[in-house]
Amino acid sequence: MALSSPGPNPTLESCRLAYSAKNLSTRLIVPAPLHCIGKFSSLDRRQRQGVCCSSLRKATSASSMESQEDAPTDLPACMEEELDHVMQFKMSDFKILDRVSVGLGGRADELFYEGMVKDSGSPLYNIRVVLRQLFSAQAQRRGKRAIEVLKKLVRQKLMYHSYSMQVHGYICLPASDRHGSHGAFILVHGYHGSFSLRHWLQQSDWLPTLEATLALDEEYVRKVGEDTTGGPAVSRQLRLIRILMRDLLIGVNYLHSHGLAHTELRLENVHISPVDRHIKVGILGNAADFYDEGSDGGSMDRRQMMIAFDMRCVGFIMAKMVLRELMDPLIFAKFKSFLTKGFDPSCLREVMLKTLGRSFPSGNFGLQILDRNWGAGWHLLSLLLATKPSKRISCLEALRHPFLCGPRWRVVPSMDIIRWGLGSTAVRISEEYIYRVPQRSRLAYFIELMEMLNPHPKPKNWLELLPGKWRLLYCTGKHIGMTLRQPPSRVLIGDVHLTISRASKLKTDLSFISDIGFTVMIGHDWPHDKTGKGGNLQVKSSFALAAGRRLYLKQEKATEKFFFSPSSGEEALAQKISGKKWKKVIPFKEFPSSLPAAKLVSGDIDVTMNLDDPLNQNIDTARNVLQEVRIQVPPEIFDLSKVVCGTYVDSRLLVLRGVNGSALLFTRSFLDTSDSR
Repeated sequence: MALSSPGPNPTLESCRLAYSAKNLSTRLIVPAPLHCIGKFSSLDRRQRQGVCCSSLRKATSASSMESQEDAPTDLPACMEEELDHVMQFKMSDFKILDRVSVGLGGRADELFYEGMVKDSGSPLYNIRVVLRQLFSAQAQRRGKRAIEVLKKLVRQKLMYHSYSMQVHGYICLPASDRHGSHGAFILVHGYHGSFSLRHWLQQSDWLPTLEATLALDEEYVRKVGEDTTGGPAVSRQLRLIRILMRDLLIGVNYLHSHGLAHTELRLENVHISPVDRHIKVGILGNAADFYDEGSDGGSMDRRQMMIAFDMRCVGFIMAKMVLRELMDPLIFAKFKSFLTKGFDPSCLREVMLKTLGRSFPSGNFGLQILDRNWGAGWHLLSLLLATKPSKRISCLEALRHPFLCGPRWRVVPSMDIIRWGLGSTAVRISEEYIYRVPQRSRLAYFIELMEMLNPHPKPKNWLELLPGKWRLLYCTGKHIGMTLRQPPSRVLIGDVHLTISRASKLKTDLSFISDIGFTVMIGHDWPHDKTGKGGNLQVKSSFALAAGRRLYLKQEKATEKFFFSPSSGEEALAQKISGKKWKKVIPFKEFPSSLPAAKLVSGDIDVTMNLDDPLNQNIDTARNVLQEVRIQVPPEIFDLSKVVCGTYVDSRLLVLRGVNGSALLFTRSFLDTSDSR
């Protein structure tokens, strides 16, 4: 926000802004007290001669504005009818203050004053207000639209005053050379604090300051459904985000229920009032009606599209509140680019881990908040930012989402949330990389549950969801590392990707390419120094997709010698799903003998390995490296013909089964390791 002084007055050159952290406002320091703040583009300078800033003495005595506003104003009869539900003020009704807020979301064709009503006969006597002076025809249209919207919402004054900026009235000044051909239309609206939500989040101590501003007490704890008011920083931030998001959703739903869409929901237009401690969704100057002069079908489509647009904006606000890194324009550009390319937002976690860096996922408060409660935050974010408008969640559904409901509220999760929670928990366990017996058995248990709740058992669904790039997370088979043996070559396995492509939409033939990246460590200091020569192993094969079933074979107990044998896992799963916890969730009364699966029939296999210099010059070394890679990676990745069926697939997770019964868990990947942050 900056001051513009294109006029001939030389004293305006000395106008400058100084920010005061204590008062959370902007003080205008000039030789005489100043009242105005504006933001003008170069185009506006060429179109308009400028706006002059007068002193407080001139503003209160004989300013040109007062002389103009005392003159008779010829308002059209239609305008008087449109604005009859609000008050018409004069400039002489206000005492102009020398402080101007920096967080009012101004535009290039707007000018701000802060003032107090000095008319003792006014109901707003001694109340601070904001005078928003609008110059261009488009700006004046926004101001008058805000007053029109007020007329529609004034029936429920309490709701309107709680969740929107209060519009008290207007000042209409006639056209003059000073104000351009359109005259000046000044909107008088409420003062709801100096900072917008963006300014709050940019403060270094935003969390305790905002908690103190909202005066969080037991009443707010009850509203958000939390048990405690204290706790670590992650719990405090989650509680505050729940309060702000619930308040924002109630305000947006209030607009939607009255046939209006905000269309301008962003951090700059959201304010937090310290008086009533409510979210204000800003001036409704661009609010649009759902139902236009079209057919009923067109109106319903218009309503759905407008609600979906508002919910997408709410999703962006939530993402920036939780992931503070998105306040950086470069990181937010990557975040938004991922969505504009049409990728499924349910895969945002994989993308954000890559964008923010895998080295500190546990130290990032935002990632911890979204990972809590079985990844409920990622689920809500994916519904708010869904690619198809028809798939986006509504305000009422979002208010009932587990992420926004504390532990005191008993929320019955849907089957979709249960599937999401199972997959998110399995991913989190695999990322911990502590593969002892409890972790391995729990991972196998979750994978089995996911397979039983597979939402896409038919091959036609697999043909749509299977193509893409997948990253291997875990294999339930045998795990062999490099520290338990003394191999001839020390090989550190990196990311393992499986790329699946479809030759034609008319055929069911698929092409599988497994890409294994690794590092060959040379020397005896490999436990401390993981640098070495890079390599890549690529396996290609073609598959035919058909319908199939996965059979559960009954084996005698005498043959169950190993803990990880298929039958032992199935019996443990059968015992667990018969309990009370999963009895209502699993759609089977007893353990099934078979489940539908996507049968994969493999064709020819092609194996290619590339090594950096000088490893590629020694055949024996290359042979040892290949042997070590084969030992460490699952056999199904090296020999794709051992992949026999797929048992679970959705937009973000994939489970394939090998011929020996082991399961391979994949997550959808969009970024290569070579991508720069």
